[in-house]
Amino acid sequence: MKRTVPVLGLVFAACLALTSCGLGGTTATETTATSQVPELGPDQKVSIVFESYNYGLAGAWTDTFNALIADFSKKFPNIKVTAQKPQGNSPNPASDTISSIQNQIVAGSPPDVAQLGFSDLDFTIHQLGAKPLDTLFGKQAVQANFDGQRFHFHPRARVLDDWDGHTYGVPFVFSTPVLYYNASLFTAAGLDPAKPPVTWAEVAADAKAINAKTGQGGVYLDCLTKSAKDWCFQSLVRSNGGRVISEDRHTLTYADAPSVEVTKMAQDLVNSNAMPKLAQKQGYEAFARGEIGMILETSAIQGTFVAGARDKWDLRAAAMPRFGDKPPVPTNSGAGLHILTGDPAKQRAAWELIKYLTSEESYMQISKNIGYLPLRSEMVTDTSVLGAWASQNPLLTPNIAQLATMEPWVSMPGNDYLQIRDGMMDAVESVVFQGKDAQSTLTAARAEGAKLLPAS
Repeated sequence: MKRTVPVLGLVFAACLALTSCGLGGTTATETTATSQVPELGPDQKVSIVFESYNYGLAGAWTDTFNALIADFSKKFPNIKVTAQKPQGNSPNPASDTISSIQNQIVAGSPPDVAQLGFSDLDFTIHQLGAKPLDTLFGKQAVQANFDGQRFHFHPRARVLDDWDGHTYGVPFVFSTPVLYYNASLFTAAGLDPAKPPVTWAEVAADAKAINAKTGQGGVYLDCLTKSAKDWCFQSLVRSNGGRVISEDRHTLTYADAPSVEVTKMAQDLVNSNAMPKLAQKQGYEAFARGEIGMILETSAIQGTFVAGARDKWDLRAAAMPRFGDKPPVPTNSGAGLHILTGDPAKQRAAWELIKYLTSEESYMQISKNIGYLPLRSEMVTDTSVLGAWASQNPLLTPNIAQLATMEPWVSMPGNDYLQIRDGMMDAVESVVFQGKDAQSTLTAARAEGAKLLPAS
């Protein structure tokens, strides 16, 4: 089983000019063109449960999604949506999603529709039983949602929940790694804030200067702890010419030279006092307070940074730095929306909710309030929609530009995929923040992870 991966080398600007770029991964012979799920009757009442980790995040996340559900309820008064956060106690509620849904499946009452991370895709399809949308509603309906009324899904985004020629979910919210930086600290350190670093060697030099001249942290990479998951770490490794797992998904490769070099680079930042030893939440909160010069981060935290910087310091954003002359390869964070219920009426209601949450109207609120990319990316070039707002918010620019070269966040295979991923990230964290030897530590973790891979 393997996913459909978007063709590399697509040019973003060219795609904006086309009326139908990147039609996903299905073909007419693989799915029916007509829906198997009937429409709801005009007076048919349906109740569905929507589970989303956004409800476990205070402030803009929960407020925005409450507003979206309220708007949906006005448009579809016959559909009652009960929104809930994952059941669990992790600091990052996204980490609780899979175990939460598993527990509810065992109890016989799983959510009908769920927001699930791209790193969970293999497990979501093969163990949680996500339904193929093109089979339920027809390929044409799925592609019509991607095409939108005016604005299309970006071609690299629309295939992120494809697998073996079927579309199992609609990509919902994600970011690519963005280098946010404190221009005020750059100035205080004698650096030119108009020239942010473009290589990791320049990041190290600027971070050391910031720490030496201001006493503040130089840089924090939110890619190196288990709580950060592995989307950003995958991006670093890909940018250095490597992968964490082979393309055939049979071999773990995160102890190969590119991964070892990435962890050594980060370890050197810590050892030189250019990067403080902080947990994930501590890192992005310290940056929001103006106590760190740079952070490699998802735009999901952008609202926190904007609020922290307001009237205090100058927040700016740049593209993810590269390793030497190698082109950076941004991977995506985030999640898609998946239907888990087998009840046809609930499936139809869930599909209406998915279409609304991924509509132009919803992305207006999601982008403005939270900072996530609007996956209907043409919206930011149209002044009647998000164009004027985007022109006043240059923080979006590097993230949008990186869509052109984005590659998917790759999920680990099998039922033990979380143990494989977490074992890798535990090893990375121990190298970077505890000073362990990179090669031997990653090699040992890889050996343990290989035991958990499913048989070929």
